[in-house]
Amino acid sequence: MTKIAVLDDYQGIAKDMADWSGLDVTYFRDPIGDTARVIERLQPFDIVCPMRERTQINADVINGLPNLKLLATTGMRNAAIDIPAAQACDILVCGTKGSATPTPELAFALMLSLGRQIPQSGAAMRQGRWQIGVGKAMKGATLGLLGLGRLGAEVAEYAKVFGMRIIAWSQNLTAERAAECGVEFVTKDELFQQSDFISVHLVLSDRSRGLVGARELGLMKPDAYIVNTSRGPIIDEDALLAALQNKQIGGAGIDVFGVEPLPADHPIRTLDNAVLTPHLGYVTEDTYRILYGETVECIRAWLDGKPINVMS
Repeated sequence: MTKIAVLDDYQGIAKDMADWSGLDVTYFRDPIGDTARVIERLQPFDIVCPMRERTQINADVINGLPNLKLLATTGMRNAAIDIPAAQACDILVCGTKGSATPTPELAFALMLSLGRQIPQSGAAMRQGRWQIGVGKAMKGATLGLLGLGRLGAEVAEYAKVFGMRIIAWSQNLTAERAAECGVEFVTKDELFQQSDFISVHLVLSDRSRGLVGARELGLMKPDAYIVNTSRGPIIDEDALLAALQNKQIGGAGIDVFGVEPLPADHPIRTLDNAVLTPHLGYVTEDTYRILYGETVECIRAWLDGKPINVMS
């Protein structure tokens, strides 16, 4: 029988999110880690189901898995899979097209947590203390969006409800596109200089890697906040850490990191002006049901000899 591995099922719920009946499935909850361990763990399997980009399926992994025939990944873009290497080994790569969009909700939750000092106030209450600071209101504040694609545009809609001024910039954004979204187009420097809150919504690429560095953070207001629910390497992690440690900016809300899971001893974990979440942008029950449901559809279609959602 075809053996299937579901990777990085952190919460142990994949089996309940879709109908896997009739399939021989093994669910792995723990992050596997380095290439050698991935190869060792996945030797017996014909089909591997990665959850987004949590596990690197590089050329060495692909070449080390002679039984592998299908990679059924969640999403239609996965930078952790070496698709050319898979194609060279006659391994098909399929993805899932449907998705709920809870990431903008998390971006706004991080902004609210930062602006209203919710984590710090909650900690103070548990210590028997009372009010410890003064928050920043969303109404009338300026939100700067780095990226105005599908997710950035949805964040803009939330911001309008809060009565915020919304500005945006990206390397491909035009004034016309910004106007269509009811957003003001500005230069990159103007965005960092004027924003009270900055939210990152860019695809990670060679152009966007390290796009936010010490220079950009230095342009921010001393009480401004930056939120990243996109990809960790878009912000220079060392520069951000220094800005937070030196109280150069108001704070940061970070859901994504260059290395995930984030090492337990990472210094950013100790900072009281950083609100951290463990890459929860898409982690909701609704999204998981969509992702795992379509993963099963991809597997059954491949088993029937009629593959769907083929990635290239």
